[in-house]
Amino acid sequence: MTVEKIFDELGHFKRFQACLYFAAVFQAVACGIHYLASVFLVETPNFVCSVPGNITDVLFGNLTGSSLEDVLPLFKPAHGPLVVRTSEGEQWELSRCRRALRINPQGFTYNFDGNKTVKACNSNFIYDHSEVQQSIVTDWDLVCEREWLAKLCQPTFMLGVLIGALVFGDVADRVGRVRILMFTSLCQFALGVAVGFSGNYNVFVVLRFFLAMVSSGYLVVVFVYVTEFTGIKVRTWTSMHVHAAFAVGIMAVALTGYLVRVWWIYQIILSICTSPFLLICWKFPETPFFLMAKGRYKDTQTLLDAIAHFNGLECRLKAEDLLDSAERENGRALLGQEAEERPSQSEKKLSILDLFGSWRMAGRTCTVWAIWFIGSLGYYVFSLGSVNLGGNQYINLFLVGLVELPSYLVGCFAMDRVGRKKTCVPALLLAAIACFLIIVVPGDIEALAIVLCMIGKFSIAIAFGLIYLYTCELYPTIIRSLAVGSGSMMCRVGSVVAPFCVYLADVWIYLPQLIVGILAFIIGVLTMLLPETLGKPLTTTLEEAEALGRKKQDGLELNKHEAKA
Repeated sequence: MTVEKIFDELGHFKRFQACLYFAAVFQAVACGIHYLASVFLVETPNFVCSVPGNITDVLFGNLTGSSLEDVLPLFKPAHGPLVVRTSEGEQWELSRCRRALRINPQGFTYNFDGNKTVKACNSNFIYDHSEVQQSIVTDWDLVCEREWLAKLCQPTFMLGVLIGALVFGDVADRVGRVRILMFTSLCQFALGVAVGFSGNYNVFVVLRFFLAMVSSGYLVVVFVYVTEFTGIKVRTWTSMHVHAAFAVGIMAVALTGYLVRVWWIYQIILSICTSPFLLICWKFPETPFFLMAKGRYKDTQTLLDAIAHFNGLECRLKAEDLLDSAERENGRALLGQEAEERPSQSEKKLSILDLFGSWRMAGRTCTVWAIWFIGSLGYYVFSLGSVNLGGNQYINLFLVGLVELPSYLVGCFAMDRVGRKKTCVPALLLAAIACFLIIVVPGDIEALAIVLCMIGKFSIAIAFGLIYLYTCELYPTIIRSLAVGSGSMMCRVGSVVAPFCVYLADVWIYLPQLIVGILAFIIGVLTMLLPETLGKPLTTTLEEAEALGRKKQDGLELNKHEAKA
């Protein structure tokens, strides 16, 4: 694209671009925060049914105490109920979702063979506050028959992520990137704080849904924004390291969750972490790509002068020169078409079916979609499921975020040196191996399971980070945006499915790892069939060009050697 000449003249990543980049990416930290905040918002502590009257004695196996607070932290439902005696002399057997009143007990012992009257809890529960002082689960009793409401919080959030990506991605192309960045940033702050003041569950879920929409909208648009302000020489690094800001957000969630155990205070603190961005985002300029596309050449020239001045350069580049160059290129393209065969004036509008224009293209599309899906699914299964691995859940989540930072460095170096495919395939296969090893590791070796989880997250983060660029390079120009957009949709589908996959741990604790491991292995093998791009868009085969009905259109070159292959 001709606008790329701006970076050859004014620098690919000099002071102006660096300041914009780090400021814009700083707000992306908030996206990582809100995406993973539910880990501790909906945390369920140990609990049992409450009983009428004051408790004077408690038994649990060989343990004794004078209050539930003494024994409840050690309570495990699989090992039997808690037995309590009240000041009125009643004896109760307490489990999580029911309570049984002993009839005519002879003594206060743990085992009892007499008659019992089983009663419902009637939304009266006693929670262990030693670890979690307050969560939405303890405030609104989202346990037992209402447990599904707590589990619905993250899937509804991810549904908002999907819708937000669709809505704001399209609107940003119409009204500009900066307006969407400003709007979504302001809404992230306002909605994030509002969530902390939710008075009931319904308000909480609705506010979180809209928070998900604006968080997703910011993340989608900031990718476009930073790539349109950085030159092609550094674009791989700048696009990959937007994910690094997301990882910092995950670490912020872990640290805040450890320090603050009251959910609404925790939510408000997380929401104001990136509020300084609101003080500077209104100074952000629109991207030169958008200004040129909308014909705002005076604004483009003003921006070029500002970039040159800030970078300490003399601006010899004129917006009109970019326009004239584009017109000359279009003119040469038209002459080339006339020399051979002018295409029909009534070209059909491209649709998603054009991604399946040939058997080769169809196979490529299915594989790319699968990589998008498993990248998102694996990313969130490793992140959300890290708190269930044993050990300290706060340290686990912090490490899950921390391990991403070197993964993007390794991914960038590997992509530049061995190629996209040769980076993606080992990453997916390593993630699969890590999942399988987690299953076979003995349950009492928690440290090894945590290390394997970090290896899996490291690997899947590499595949997840590179698929955007790889997709751009696997498709010809005329369907490239369609390919990236549809792949991003599969990514959102994976993020919606991920919480349900994590909840399968209630069926078998290793079922989420088994699912991710099998899918990652299969998709890793299928990725071997994709062509290598070596950092450049692939040429289009004769078969694919004819299937699209676009022979030599938009400057596509027909590679006969690839067609024979």
